Amino acid sequence: MAKIKVQSVEPNIADLVNGWLKSYKLDYKLEQESLNTEIDQALNDYFSKSGGKGGNRPDAKLLLRSSDGKYYPILIEYKGYKDKLIKLDSEKNVANKNSKNEPDYKNINSYAVNGAVHYANAILHYTGYTDVIAIGVTGFKNDSGKLEHSIGVYYVSKSNFGVGQKVDDYTDLSFLKKENFDAFIEKVGLLSLTQEEIEKLKERREREIDASLVKLNNDIYQNEKGLGENDRVYLVAASIMATLGDVEHNVYPLKKSDLISSDEKDNTDGDIMVRKIKAFLAAKKLPEDKRDLIVRTLQNTLTTDNINKVENGETQLKRVFTKIVDDLGIYYKIGLTTDFTGKLFNEMYGWLGFTQDKLNDVVLTPSYVATLLVKLARVNKDSYVWDFATGSAGLLVAAMNEMLIDAKDKIKSPEQLAIKSAQIKATQLLGLEILSSVYMLAILNMIMMGDGSSNILNKDSLKDFNGNYGFGNTNDKFPANAFVLNPPYSVPGNGMVFVEKALSMMEKGYAAIIIQNSAGSGKASGYNKKILKHSTLLASIKMPIDLFVGKSSVQTNVYVFRVGEAHQKDDVVKFIDFSNDGYTRSNRKKASCNLFDTDNAKGRYQEVVDLVRYGKSKLNIFTEKEYYEGTIDPENGADWNQTSPIDTKPTLEDFKKTVSDYLAWEVSTLLKNQDNENERLGK
Repeated sequence: MAKIKVQSVEPNIADLVNGWLKSYKLDYKLEQESLNTEIDQALNDYFSKSGGKGGNRPDAKLLLRSSDGKYYPILIEYKGYKDKLIKLDSEKNVANKNSKNEPDYKNINSYAVNGAVHYANAILHYTGYTDVIAIGVTGFKNDSGKLEHSIGVYYVSKSNFGVGQKVDDYTDLSFLKKENFDAFIEKVGLLSLTQEEIEKLKERREREIDASLVKLNNDIYQNEKGLGENDRVYLVAASIMATLGDVEHNVYPLKKSDLISSDEKDNTDGDIMVRKIKAFLAAKKLPEDKRDLIVRTLQNTLTTDNINKVENGETQLKRVFTKIVDDLGIYYKIGLTTDFTGKLFNEMYGWLGFTQDKLNDVVLTPSYVATLLVKLARVNKDSYVWDFATGSAGLLVAAMNEMLIDAKDKIKSPEQLAIKSAQIKATQLLGLEILSSVYMLAILNMIMMGDGSSNILNKDSLKDFNGNYGFGNTNDKFPANAFVLNPPYSVPGNGMVFVEKALSMMEKGYAAIIIQNSAGSGKASGYNKKILKHSTLLASIKMPIDLFVGKSSVQTNVYVFRVGEAHQKDDVVKFIDFSNDGYTRSNRKKASCNLFDTDNAKGRYQEVVDLVRYGKSKLNIFTEKEYYEGTIDPENGADWNQTSPIDTKPTLEDFKKTVSDYLAWEVSTLLKNQDNENERLGK
């Protein structure tokens, strides 16, 4: 018997819900109607539910204002089948991405909540709105012909990475009524992600970012000619700054439609973008001389004739801007918690024509290694952290995150927490970067991560830095008590020259650096001996040989110091063989993920931190062959890479086994000889 096809009741659901909205006296708009220009444009620019270009049309939409003056877009999607409310993944998140971190168009198309969350991400991607309510409604007719319905209400925001969180169970939409809306928003405000949930979403987001960066960089490299390597870096930085906006200070994100591809003087696409960046930096309250430096640097690329030449009604600048916003906007505008610009920069350098030494100099520190260094340097809310070769500021990003987490854990007054968070970002971080293109990325990274950019300095840390703040209280010394570093290996002592200078300028605190391990076995002995006159080596950690797979194959070690105390010959040093860190790495360039936790990686990284701080009592995952406590000669400087000694003294059991093996061999030989003699004699 042929299966009877179930008839969709979507028109009935639409009538039901639209009737509610009408009865609540709400100014709602239906599928074909305009809500406002900004939201309409965002829905049109975002990829459709089927994977094509634009054409996103929620069944109903509203813009509601809470009593504090904030506007919330409300997006509603209808379906007409019993089991089509929502599709969740194995981690109970809205399943809008497949295992390859690509959009799952089937789910987005088929399920009401999934479709509404998709629309919400369009708003987050292309507008200044940071909080959206996504609602899915579906239903069916029961055996009695009565319409039954189900509702899913999800909060989609920058804070939850655009994934969405369920607000509550509802039987109608009366929480949208004017008299109920503030209470609803209060409930939304109480939603929070656990640290474990945040970590999982961070990992997922990092995989997505990696894939998108590869796509974007290949596209620009292959299809956009005439752009030098610095031009590409500056274009990305400029595009991101222009589209971030600062709505609180009336600086609205630059839209693709704002670039009109005009050849009118002072109104080219480049001129428009420069004006937006100036407004953005002013809203961020960056010091004027710093703003001028950033604008001057970017302007040299943005206002060139070639990039602003109108061909076929469009400039190259607008074309590249569009690619950047479309491919990356969803990541840098929504809940960014990783070293985004560092990843970008590292990806770019992957296909530039540098020598191996130069390539090694710009290798990004993986985020989990950055976090390890920060923890080993004992960074907390009261730390003052500096980095003398900051690159894209990935280590400072990790430090800032750790400081803010610690502040949140320990400060229970919201007012005091806000003050402390602002202080951390403005005064407790300092980075130095000599290369202007890399400096620009560091500035951008810190702005996007919460704006700890104030004291990122475009200076040579070895020649031009006196230890003072770069902006604000420039006559005051930066009171550094934590130092983190992944130095360029081509400088003297593989980079230990930076370590010696930084630690000599600190009165107390801790330091953690990752460096080519030859620095600890002779290549930097002169610097090492100087360091030990004012700092104590606490630990030497041998890292996996494939830590920087695809970029560099050098063996690295992490060295940990306590600053302000000269190393004594009897001071215990903890030597840890961390060759197996629990991760398996792949060098497949097209892989969606090249890093896999195959052997309790998180547990291993935490145990390393505990072993360095507390010693052998924390030995659990690691063996005694991987953990060794020994000493170094402060006058040597080349004995920092020790391993657990092999005990060559035989035990009684070893002796017994050897005798037993020998006797067995003797007996075997006698029997064999006897057999040969018998055979010879014909017995």
